[in-house]
Amino acid sequence: MAVVHSALQDEIEVIKSWPGGNGITSDKVPTELSYEPAPISPKRSPALGRKPSARLLESYPRFDELENIDGPRWGFQLKPDESRLRCLKLFLDRNQQLPDYVSPVDTAAHLRKHEKNVMDAVTDYLTMLHNHTMTFLSRRYGDNFRASNLVEYVLTVPAVWSDAAKNATLLSAQRAGMGEHRSIKLISEPEAAALYTLKTFLPSFVQTGAHLIVCDAGGGTVDLISYRVAQRSPLTVEESAVGSGSLCGSTFLNYRFEEHVKQRMGDARYIDMRDNKPKTWQMAMRNWEETVKRNFNDVDSQDFSIPMPGIEDHEEAGIDGGFMLLNSDDIRDIFDPVVRQVIALVEGQVKTITAMNEVVSGIILVGGFGQSNYLYTVLKAHFNDISDATDFKHADQSGATGPARHIEVVQPLHAWTAVVRGACLRGLEGSIVVNRRSRWHYGTSYATVFNEQKHPIADRYWSPLWERFMVSDRISWHIAKVSCFVLLRYELMLTLIKGTRVSERTAISFHYTRNFRWGQSLIVEDEVLGCDADTAPDAYNKSLVRVCTLRTDLSAVPKHLFTRLKTSGGVEFENLDFTLDCIVDSASMVFELKVDGVRYGQVTTEFH
Repeated sequence: MAVVHSALQDEIEVIKSWPGGNGITSDKVPTELSYEPAPISPKRSPALGRKPSARLLESYPRFDELENIDGPRWGFQLKPDESRLRCLKLFLDRNQQLPDYVSPVDTAAHLRKHEKNVMDAVTDYLTMLHNHTMTFLSRRYGDNFRASNLVEYVLTVPAVWSDAAKNATLLSAQRAGMGEHRSIKLISEPEAAALYTLKTFLPSFVQTGAHLIVCDAGGGTVDLISYRVAQRSPLTVEESAVGSGSLCGSTFLNYRFEEHVKQRMGDARYIDMRDNKPKTWQMAMRNWEETVKRNFNDVDSQDFSIPMPGIEDHEEAGIDGGFMLLNSDDIRDIFDPVVRQVIALVEGQVKTITAMNEVVSGIILVGGFGQSNYLYTVLKAHFNDISDATDFKHADQSGATGPARHIEVVQPLHAWTAVVRGACLRGLEGSIVVNRRSRWHYGTSYATVFNEQKHPIADRYWSPLWERFMVSDRISWHIAKVSCFVLLRYELMLTLIKGTRVSERTAISFHYTRNFRWGQSLIVEDEVLGCDADTAPDAYNKSLVRVCTLRTDLSAVPKHLFTRLKTSGGVEFENLDFTLDCIVDSASMVFELKVDGVRYGQVTTEFH
């Protein structure tokens, strides 16, 4: 493990030198992008077309910042008062709710002005991230590094994302130069956090059979997933509840702080400060972000002074000597609505597991917001003192109920970067997850022989090749969504868990049969359909979602594997039985063609 951790630390060092002005750096770079030209600064030389001298470089934070002046700017290259594109990745999944502070109209206008779309913007951001990484590695290891070493990328995505959004991420990464589509790995964010936490810090509650919840509380989203420990050594886990998530990250605390200041100062004074004294407001926001939000714990009575230089004293607003005083009650009022949403998400996972007559042993809190002392304190108090909360009763084998068990809440070291560290470990060591829970039903349509006992007569049609009545648009569900049903009978609680356990180690076979007349193309297409209802229908209806189109080229299959058939009328045709084996990993689906168990190539997948 020492070698792995050493390699992991080298990878993490890339994030210690993000490009940006005024020496700003952080463990994470803001996911922000702008196509607007950089504002003219008196510090900049008018001769930027020439490579600056060593003496001139000393007056600039980084030369790679200068290289990006004429192109898109990202991360810390953007000043606080500049317009920018935010939450770009959320636009990849149309099902994701956007935060209130992100305007789809403004985003569309920004992109349209520069003749870009969302995929272009995501690609540009990943391109700059890729270029920065390669520049850093070349500086660290020399210019020949890329020629003699293979660099692999592991990208993280929210657990609740659609298959189309995950595929769009892969395509953007490929366009950004990060490698071929199939060589780039995806991993869900909470799974990456769990991988890092459990590989580097094994809590005492992680025993075989224990259930644990990973809560990845970031800036915009809070993403959760639950695991059951399959075995402790070597460590393997399996999903025990379908992941969940919502927009209730720490960024919403910033906007609640802004509303708090506006309420205390009054709209007119606040707008005057924001518009006419932007540096004052930036200083106040920075102090809130870096000092108050990160250090508030509510254990002791805490007062914080928010700097507001140049603002006249205002007794009702609590402004005195250029500072606004915030006491514990003020900060708690800002935090609590957001924290309650996080608790509700965790409760949802706990209820799902307790409905299976199981007990949650621990909650692992990671992410930027996951580092919050206050969030940790509230979660710990809530899940360690709920004996009176009837929603959290559990049942033992005899059916008797009692108070919920003690649930540990832990904040691992480097909680803020647990996701990216887990992604590195995924690339170095592979996954520890042996089984996952499907969030949807996945299936394909097929035609079958008409059966008057099962099928409406209006659906039948005559097949000239099979020479019999058939019905089409029947659905074969290859992967079933996990559903939990709790039945109460004679005071005994019975739990039925339905659904397919999927593993990247075991393929799920989609079976097909196709007929071909002479000269007909051997490229076939099939739709993979999705359904998020608890019970999937037997036949096609409008509620089903087109997940992707599978395009399979059967020309590589040896001709002797095709069966020659002839109708009673003398029409000859060929028939082929084959399977498309689906491998489902943390955040992607890959298909390959097999005939009689022999692989004959990949399948092109177009996600909708």
